[in-house]
This record gives sequence, C-alpha cells and structure tokens, in this order.
Amino acid sequence: MQPVAGIIMGSESDLPIMQEAANFLQQCDIPFELTIVSAHRTPERMRTYATEAAQRGLKVIIAGAGGAAHLPGMVASYTTLPVIGVPIKSSNSIDGWDSVLSILQMPSGVPVATVGLNMAKNAGILAAQILGTADMAIAEKIKVHKEALNDAVMEMVKNIEKSNP
Repeated sequence: MQPVAGIIMGSESDLPIMQEAANFLQQCDIPFELTIVSAHRTPERMRTYATEAAQRGLKVIIAGAGGAAHLPGMVASYTTLPVIGVPIKSSNSIDGWDSVLSILQMPSGVPVATVGLNMAKNAGILAAQILGTADMAIAEKIKVHKEALNDAVMEMVKNIEKSNP
C-alpha cells in the first residue's frame, strides 16, 4: 500500500525511540515509510523529502531528532503537511531539554506539533488521529485504543479499591 505517513529521524541511534511510532501505525494498519533524514548532514535529502512528501501521497510526517533537533522544524518549513516532532534525549543532549525546546519553540508561521521527550508512540497516535479525520476505519481503531486505555485504568481502580477497603 502507498504510505500515508512518513517517519523520519536524524540518525540510526534514534530508531529504538521512533520504532514506537511505527509500531502504533502498524497496529492501526496505516501504511508508512521509515527512513533517516539528517537536517545537518544531508540537507538536500531533507529538502527533497519535505518538498516531495505530499506529491508521493504522504499526509503527515513524524520527525524525531535529538540534540539541536532542527529536523522537524526544517521539514515543516518546506512542506504544507502537518509535522509532528519527537524530541529525543541523545548522547550529546542536555537532559533532552535542548531537543524539546528546539522543536517546541518554533517561530510564528512554522508550527510543529510536539510530543514529550522520547514519546514517539504519542506521535504515532496523533498522526493516526489526524489521518482518522478523513478515514473512518482509522478513527474506529483510535476509538478502540482509547477504550482500552479506559479499561486499563478501571482495572487499576478495582485493584486499588480491593487492597484498600
């Protein structure tokens, strides 16, 4: 199937985090592509990826980056697609704050939806919710996911209430 979501990251070391977004999209049967696009080391690849993404059928991009974390914002500057940034705590990171602020503090006119540090699964969920606005099958899978979250919490409530009469 033609990918509708793109998952990109600055380095292979980001893959263990970004795989969580891929896993969620797979659970929802959302076709995606996953690749490395470095804003600093492959700027032309980044520009081409971003400018051609919509033409290739993508509808949303999830971009993960650590350190200076310019990838999500730079991709957002080249595309009209929604971009979801995943700040990653990398080996050269300042406790992840550099990544969070680099993605979160975008200038007016170039928005990037930003999830929490290392929270690629939330980026996958948000991408699915965006896609679900135009695809009822995806929307239904998100509804089932949210119901499962509710059920898990209600199970915790029962366990705590049993142990604390």
